[in-house]
Formats: sequence, structure tokens, C-alpha cells
Amino acid sequence: MDFSGKEIFSRTERLVGTPMMKALSETRVIIFGVGGVGSWCAEGLIRNGIGHLTMVDSDRVSVSNVNRQLMATTKTVGRVKVEALKERLLEINPDADIVAIQDIFSAENAASFHLEEYDYIIDAIDSLKDKATLIMEACRTRAGFFSSMGAALKVDPTMIKVAEFWNVRGCPLGAALRKKIKRSGVLPAKKFLCVYDEEVLENKGATPVPSALSPSPLTEGREDLADHDWTDSKAVVNGTLSHITAIFGFTLCGLVMKDIWKKFR
Repeated sequence: MDFSGKEIFSRTERLVGTPMMKALSETRVIIFGVGGVGSWCAEGLIRNGIGHLTMVDSDRVSVSNVNRQLMATTKTVGRVKVEALKERLLEINPDADIVAIQDIFSAENAASFHLEEYDYIIDAIDSLKDKATLIMEACRTRAGFFSSMGAALKVDPTMIKVAEFWNVRGCPLGAALRKKIKRSGVLPAKKFLCVYDEEVLENKGATPVPSALSPSPLTEGREDLADHDWTDSKAVVNGTLSHITAIFGFTLCGLVMKDIWKKFR
């Protein structure tokens, strides 16, 4: 059975109006990282009527992703994340223009993503080094830019907040980013909002995970924070819950929607 966009988004249009629905269908968004945070953000954007979405992530679905990543199920383990997510999103809106790129954003390939072509850039990257690079590059564009701080080691959804990057407090990832950027001597060209949470719990599992900011045999030489499931011998694996990562992702989606909504109020 075929469904038209008019039917799919009838409830959305009833709330925001026809002009904004047209704007949503023409809006171009790129998301870097479609794990526990980015995957939910992507779904929210497509369900809200965003017409053009590019997703960038190099990973494949692993068993340990199933507890929190939207496209991760026991049937998708082993599949490329962006491809599995694209398949799901096209089932929601077959007319959406969705581009899946299996790659890692870095300083070396940043120019290849043509960030200047997008209306919104979403950062849900795990790597501190690449995250800092994206912040600097995105802030040089005209695009709206929103960033996720660390979503691991949290339980309480009421502690999730939004603040301008330099005002984020209580988040180890935010602190590490600010320190790294200050040391570079070059600050972001504009202000941007972040989703974060001051709650930082300890892992209660069998394998203790040291603070990502304190050098140790597990973290020495690494800049990788957050909840990524690293597979090498120096893995840092933090506990993560789906309701927290989903709220982070939907909040990023909501920041995009709010920014567009302001133009039609």
C-alpha cells in the first residue's frame, strides 16, 4: 500500500502549518555518528518531515549495540549501521532523500563532506579528536550546528540539559573538548548549543572503566570518550541506557525543529 506525504505528515502539518512543512521537506541535514544518540536523532528528523538527510558513520552493528541503538537488532548485527538505518527510515518516508556514508569524519577528509551545502549539522561523534575538528569546521559554515556531549554513565532523564558549549558544566567530555580547543589557540567561529547531562555514575560491571580524563593502562594515548564499543585491546567501554541516548538524540532533533519553527511563528 502506498501512502502520500500528505497522509504521513497530516498531524505534523496540522500543528506547524503548510509553509513549514514545505520548508522541512527542503531542509538538508547531515548527522555525524548514528549510534546511541545519532540514530534516534535521525529517526526524529525523518518522522518530522525533514526531506534530505545525510548520515555518516563507519561502523557495523554489533551485539552490544542492541540495548540502545535504533537500527540495532539481533537481525541487523554485522550490517553497516548507516545502511541498516537508511532502510528503516525509508520505510517511514519512502520519498525522503537519504544518503548513507560509511566513513569517519576527520581533519584529513573534512572537506569531502561539503558542510557548506547543509542547513543543519549534527555532531554525535565519539572520538574527541574528530569531534573537536567537526566543531571547528561546522562553526565556519552558515549552518545551524548542534552537538551531543557524553551520554554514557547516566540513568536520570531529568538531568539532561541544553546549554551553549562554553556553559556546559559537569560533563567530562565537554571539559575535555574545551581544554583541547583552548590549547589549539583557535576558538570556534560562533556559539552553538549542546545536549549534556551532569550525572556521571560508575560502572558496576565486572570490568572497571577509569575516568576518560585520567591516564591509565586503558586510556593512555586514547582520546576516545563516550559510549562507543571499542574492539581493540585498550577498549574503554562505559555502561549506557537506551532512554538516555534516545533523549539526547531526540533533543538534538528538537533543536533543529525549534530553529526552523522560529521562522514561521
